[in-house]
Amino acid sequence: MELRHLRYFAMVAEHQSVRAASEHLYVTQPAVSRQIQDLEAELGVSLFERSSRGLRLTEAGLAFQADTQRILAAVQEAKRSVQLRAAGLLGSLRLGLIESAGWDGLVPEAIGRLQQEAPGLRIQLFPMSTPQQLAALHEGGLDGGFIYPFEPLDAALQCTALARHDVILAVPEGSRLAQRPLVQASELADEPFVMFERPVYPAYHDRLMGACTQAGLTPRIVQEVGSESAVLSLVSAGIGIALVNAANRGRPPARVRFVPLADVSVPLSLSFACRRQGASPGLQRFLSALQQPAPSPQ
Repeated sequence: MELRHLRYFAMVAEHQSVRAASEHLYVTQPAVSRQIQDLEAELGVSLFERSSRGLRLTEAGLAFQADTQRILAAVQEAKRSVQLRAAGLLGSLRLGLIESAGWDGLVPEAIGRLQQEAPGLRIQLFPMSTPQQLAALHEGGLDGGFIYPFEPLDAALQCTALARHDVILAVPEGSRLAQRPLVQASELADEPFVMFERPVYPAYHDRLMGACTQAGLTPRIVQEVGSESAVLSLVSAGIGIALVNAANRGRPPARVRFVPLADVSVPLSLSFACRRQGASPGLQRFLSALQQPAPSPQ
Protein backbone atom coordinates (compact mmCIF):
# COMPACT_ATOMS: atom_id res chain seq x y z
CA MET A 1 0.00 0.00 0.00
CA GLU A 2 1.33 3.41 -0.97
CA LEU A 3 0.29 6.94 -0.12
CA ARG A 4 -1.02 7.26 -3.65
CA HIS A 5 -3.61 4.60 -2.91
CA LEU A 6 -4.78 6.52 0.16
CA ARG A 7 -4.96 9.85 -1.66
CA TYR A 8 -6.96 8.35 -4.54
CA PHE A 9 -9.28 6.58 -2.13
CA ALA A 10 -9.80 9.73 -0.04
CA MET A 11 -10.73 11.75 -3.13
CA VAL A 12 -13.16 9.11 -4.46
CA ALA A 13 -14.69 8.72 -0.99
CA GLU A 14 -15.14 12.47 -0.65
CA HIS A 15 -16.86 12.91 -4.02
CA GLN A 16 -18.51 9.44 -4.26
CA SER A 17 -17.38 9.50 -7.88
CA VAL A 18 -14.38 8.24 -9.83
CA ARG A 19 -14.98 10.87 -12.48
CA ALA A 20 -14.99 13.78 -10.02
CA ALA A 21 -11.97 12.35 -8.23
CA SER A 22 -10.01 12.04 -11.48
CA GLU A 23 -10.75 15.68 -12.30
CA HIS A 24 -9.43 16.86 -8.94
CA LEU A 25 -6.41 14.57 -9.11
CA TYR A 26 -5.66 15.37 -12.78
CA VAL A 27 -5.47 11.60 -13.41
CA THR A 28 -7.49 9.54 -15.89
CA GLN A 29 -10.54 7.68 -14.63
CA PRO A 30 -9.15 4.23 -15.52
CA ALA A 31 -6.02 4.98 -13.48
CA VAL A 32 -8.09 6.01 -10.44
CA SER A 33 -10.33 2.94 -10.77
CA ARG A 34 -7.29 0.68 -10.99
CA GLN A 35 -5.75 2.12 -7.81
CA ILE A 36 -9.01 1.64 -5.91
CA GLN A 37 -9.27 -1.95 -7.13
CA ASP A 38 -5.66 -2.65 -6.13
CA LEU A 39 -6.32 -1.18 -2.68
CA GLU A 40 -9.44 -3.30 -2.16
CA ALA A 41 -7.55 -6.39 -3.31
CA GLU A 42 -4.74 -5.71 -0.84
CA LEU A 43 -7.17 -5.08 2.02
CA GLY A 44 -9.39 -8.01 1.08
CA VAL A 45 -12.58 -5.95 1.53
CA SER A 46 -14.91 -3.88 -0.62
CA LEU A 47 -14.66 -0.20 0.20
CA PHE A 48 -17.47 0.90 -2.10
CA GLU A 49 -20.89 -0.35 -3.11
CA ARG A 50 -21.19 0.14 -6.86
CA SER A 51 -24.52 0.71 -8.56
CA SER A 52 -25.97 2.52 -11.55
CA ARG A 53 -26.41 5.56 -9.33
CA GLY A 54 -22.70 5.70 -8.50
CA LEU A 55 -20.50 4.76 -5.53
CA ARG A 56 -21.34 4.51 -1.89
CA LEU A 57 -18.94 3.72 0.96
CA THR A 58 -19.44 0.39 2.70
CA GLU A 59 -19.23 0.17 6.47
CA ALA A 60 -15.61 -0.91 6.10
CA GLY A 61 -15.08 1.96 3.67
CA LEU A 62 -16.41 4.50 6.17
CA ALA A 63 -14.04 3.25 8.85
CA PHE A 64 -11.12 3.23 6.40
CA GLN A 65 -11.99 6.77 5.29
CA ALA A 66 -11.63 8.07 8.87
CA ASP A 67 -8.27 6.32 9.26
CA THR A 68 -7.12 7.56 5.87
CA GLN A 69 -7.95 11.16 6.76
CA ARG A 70 -5.87 10.91 9.95
CA ILE A 71 -2.94 9.37 8.07
CA LEU A 72 -2.96 11.96 5.29
CA ALA A 73 -3.25 14.79 7.85
CA ALA A 74 -0.26 13.37 9.73
CA VAL A 75 1.73 13.11 6.51
CA GLN A 76 0.90 16.71 5.64
CA GLU A 77 1.92 17.87 9.12
CA ALA A 78 5.20 15.94 8.87
CA LYS A 79 5.88 17.57 5.52
CA ARG A 80 5.18 21.03 6.92
CA SER A 81 7.32 20.33 9.99
CA VAL A 82 10.37 19.18 8.03
CA GLN A 83 10.09 22.18 5.71
CA LEU A 84 9.94 24.58 8.66
CA ARG A 85 12.92 22.89 10.30
CA ALA A 86 14.91 23.04 7.08
CA ALA A 87 14.17 26.78 6.91
CA GLY A 88 15.24 27.31 10.53
CA LEU A 89 11.69 28.20 11.58
CA LEU A 90 11.08 25.25 13.90
CA GLY A 91 13.15 23.34 16.42
CA SER A 92 15.35 24.49 19.27
CA LEU A 93 18.50 26.53 19.70
CA ARG A 94 20.72 26.19 22.77
CA LEU A 95 22.77 29.31 23.45
CA GLY A 96 25.20 30.06 26.23
CA LEU A 97 25.84 33.59 27.39
CA ILE A 98 27.55 35.74 29.94
CA GLU A 99 24.59 37.12 31.87
CA SER A 100 25.60 40.78 31.69
CA ALA A 101 25.78 40.57 27.87
CA GLY A 102 22.10 39.64 27.66
CA TRP A 103 20.61 42.60 29.50
CA ASP A 104 21.02 45.27 26.85
CA GLY A 105 22.29 45.88 23.34
CA LEU A 106 22.66 43.55 20.40
CA VAL A 107 22.16 40.21 22.19
CA PRO A 108 18.53 40.76 23.30
CA GLU A 109 17.88 42.66 20.05
CA ALA A 110 19.08 39.72 17.91
CA ILE A 111 17.12 37.20 19.99
CA GLY A 112 14.02 39.39 19.71
CA ARG A 113 14.36 39.65 15.92
CA LEU A 114 14.76 35.91 15.62
CA GLN A 115 11.65 35.24 17.70
CA GLN A 116 9.66 37.56 15.45
CA GLU A 117 10.95 35.82 12.32
CA ALA A 118 10.71 32.29 13.71
CA PRO A 119 8.19 32.06 16.57
CA GLY A 120 8.28 28.27 16.29
CA LEU A 121 12.01 28.18 17.08
CA ARG A 122 12.55 27.59 20.78
CA ILE A 123 15.55 29.50 22.14
CA GLN A 124 17.10 28.12 25.33
CA LEU A 125 19.59 30.35 27.17
CA PHE A 126 22.21 28.97 29.54
CA PRO A 127 24.17 31.42 31.71
CA MET A 128 27.78 30.16 31.72
CA SER A 129 31.29 31.47 31.99
CA THR A 130 33.35 31.62 28.81
CA PRO A 131 35.37 28.44 29.63
CA GLN A 132 32.16 26.56 30.44
CA GLN A 133 30.62 27.60 27.12
CA LEU A 134 33.68 26.56 25.14
CA ALA A 135 33.64 23.14 26.82
CA ALA A 136 29.92 22.75 26.11
CA LEU A 137 30.44 23.70 22.44
CA HIS A 138 33.08 21.00 22.08
CA GLU A 139 30.86 18.41 23.80
CA GLY A 140 27.76 19.31 21.76
CA GLY A 141 25.82 20.70 24.69
CA LEU A 142 25.43 24.13 23.07
CA ASP A 143 24.75 25.29 19.52
CA GLY A 144 26.48 28.63 20.11
CA GLY A 145 27.53 31.01 22.83
CA PHE A 146 28.24 34.64 23.66
CA ILE A 147 31.72 34.73 25.11
CA TYR A 148 34.62 37.04 25.97
CA PRO A 149 37.65 35.24 24.52
CA PHE A 150 41.14 36.01 25.82
CA GLU A 151 42.93 33.14 24.12
CA PRO A 152 42.91 31.68 20.58
CA LEU A 153 40.04 29.26 20.11
CA ASP A 154 40.21 25.69 18.89
CA ALA A 155 40.26 25.41 15.09
CA ALA A 156 36.92 23.56 15.22
CA LEU A 157 35.22 26.75 16.41
CA GLN A 158 34.51 29.98 14.62
CA CYS A 159 34.20 33.24 16.49
CA THR A 160 32.61 36.52 15.40
CA ALA A 161 33.37 39.73 17.31
CA LEU A 162 30.19 41.68 18.04
CA ALA A 163 30.91 44.49 20.50
CA ARG A 164 33.66 45.92 22.67
CA HIS A 165 33.27 46.44 26.40
CA ASP A 166 35.67 47.33 29.20
CA VAL A 167 35.86 47.05 32.96
CA ILE A 168 34.34 49.55 35.35
CA LEU A 169 34.52 50.09 39.09
CA ALA A 170 31.51 48.91 41.12
CA VAL A 171 31.13 50.51 44.55
CA PRO A 172 28.43 50.47 47.26
CA GLU A 173 26.00 53.38 46.99
CA GLY A 174 27.29 54.84 50.27
CA SER A 175 30.95 54.75 49.22
CA ARG A 176 33.00 57.94 49.12
CA LEU A 177 33.61 57.07 45.46
CA ALA A 178 29.97 56.65 44.44
CA GLN A 179 29.48 60.18 43.10
CA ARG A 180 32.85 60.56 41.45
CA PRO A 181 32.84 61.03 37.63
CA LEU A 182 36.24 59.30 37.32
CA VAL A 183 38.60 57.42 39.62
CA GLN A 184 42.36 56.86 39.50
CA ALA A 185 43.82 53.48 40.45
CA SER A 186 46.06 55.15 43.03
CA GLU A 187 42.95 56.15 45.01
CA LEU A 188 41.98 52.50 45.55
CA ALA A 189 45.06 51.18 47.36
CA ASP A 190 43.36 50.97 50.75
CA GLU A 191 39.95 49.84 49.54
CA PRO A 192 38.71 46.27 50.16
CA PHE A 193 38.16 44.41 46.89
CA VAL A 194 35.81 41.59 45.99
CA MET A 195 37.02 39.39 43.11
CA PHE A 196 35.81 36.36 41.17
CA GLU A 197 37.87 33.22 41.79
CA ARG A 198 40.71 32.65 39.35
CA PRO A 199 39.55 29.13 38.28
CA VAL A 200 36.32 30.67 36.94
CA TYR A 201 38.29 32.19 34.05
CA PRO A 202 42.08 32.15 34.56
CA ALA A 203 42.94 34.12 31.40
CA TYR A 204 40.54 36.96 32.26
CA HIS A 205 41.58 36.98 35.93
CA ASP A 206 45.25 37.26 34.98
CA ARG A 207 44.57 40.00 32.43
CA LEU A 208 42.60 41.97 35.01
CA MET A 209 45.28 41.64 37.67
CA GLY A 210 47.94 42.56 35.13
CA ALA A 211 46.08 45.76 34.21
CA CYS A 212 45.90 46.68 37.90
CA THR A 213 49.61 46.07 38.33
CA GLN A 214 50.38 48.19 35.29
CA ALA A 215 48.40 51.04 36.86
CA GLY A 216 50.33 50.65 40.13
CA LEU A 217 47.45 49.01 42.00
CA THR A 218 47.60 45.81 44.02
CA PRO A 219 43.99 45.11 44.99
CA ARG A 220 43.47 44.23 48.66
CA ILE A 221 41.18 41.27 48.08
CA VAL A 222 38.95 40.43 51.06
CA GLN A 223 36.71 37.86 49.39
CA GLU A 224 36.58 35.76 46.20
CA VAL A 225 33.40 34.22 44.78
CA GLY A 226 32.32 32.13 41.81
CA SER A 227 30.54 34.62 39.57
CA GLU A 228 30.24 38.30 38.75
CA SER A 229 26.65 38.27 39.98
CA ALA A 230 27.93 37.13 43.37
CA VAL A 231 30.61 39.83 43.24
CA LEU A 232 27.95 42.50 42.74
CA SER A 233 25.88 41.05 45.58
CA LEU A 234 28.82 41.50 47.93
CA VAL A 235 29.39 45.03 46.65
CA SER A 236 25.70 45.74 47.33
CA ALA A 237 26.22 44.52 50.89
CA GLY A 238 29.14 46.90 51.38
CA ILE A 239 31.76 44.14 51.67
CA GLY A 240 34.03 45.84 49.15
CA ILE A 241 34.44 47.33 45.71
CA ALA A 242 35.06 45.42 42.48
CA LEU A 243 36.23 45.66 38.89
CA VAL A 244 33.45 44.27 36.71
CA ASN A 245 32.32 44.17 33.11
CA ALA A 246 30.89 47.56 32.13
CA ALA A 247 28.00 45.71 30.46
CA ASN A 248 26.56 45.34 33.97
CA ARG A 249 25.32 48.90 33.63
CA GLY A 250 22.50 47.38 31.55
CA ARG A 251 20.99 46.07 34.79
CA PRO A 252 22.55 48.00 37.70
CA PRO A 253 21.91 46.59 41.19
CA ALA A 254 19.94 49.05 43.30
CA ARG A 255 22.69 49.51 45.89
CA VAL A 256 25.64 49.66 43.50
CA ARG A 257 27.11 52.59 41.64
CA PHE A 258 29.41 52.29 38.64
CA VAL A 259 32.36 54.64 38.26
CA PRO A 260 34.72 54.78 35.23
CA LEU A 261 38.42 54.18 35.80
CA ALA A 262 40.95 56.58 34.35
CA ASP A 263 43.93 54.25 34.13
CA VAL A 264 42.73 50.63 34.31
CA SER A 265 41.44 49.09 31.08
CA VAL A 266 40.78 45.50 30.10
CA PRO A 267 39.15 45.46 26.64
CA LEU A 268 36.44 42.79 26.50
CA SER A 269 35.44 41.62 23.03
CA LEU A 270 31.91 40.23 23.17
CA SER A 271 31.88 37.50 20.53
CA PHE A 272 29.64 34.72 19.27
CA ALA A 273 31.23 31.29 19.00
CA CYS A 274 29.91 28.14 17.33
CA ARG A 275 31.25 25.08 15.56
CA ARG A 276 32.51 25.61 12.02
CA GLN A 277 30.79 22.49 10.71
CA GLY A 278 27.25 21.22 11.01
CA ALA A 279 25.39 24.44 11.83
CA SER A 280 21.65 23.74 12.06
CA PRO A 281 19.22 25.83 9.99
CA GLY A 282 18.09 27.48 13.22
CA LEU A 283 21.65 28.50 14.05
CA GLN A 284 22.20 29.77 10.52
CA ARG A 285 19.09 31.92 10.86
CA PHE A 286 20.34 33.25 14.19
CA LEU A 287 23.72 34.14 12.69
CA SER A 288 21.85 36.16 10.07
CA ALA A 289 19.87 37.91 12.81
CA LEU A 290 23.11 38.85 14.56
CA GLN A 291 24.41 40.49 11.40
CA GLN A 292 21.31 42.65 10.91
CA PRO A 293 21.76 46.30 11.91
CA ALA A 294 20.03 47.46 15.06
CA PRO A 295 16.75 49.32 14.45
CA SER A 296 16.99 53.10 14.40
CA PRO A 297 15.58 54.84 17.49
CA GLN A 298 12.16 56.36 16.98
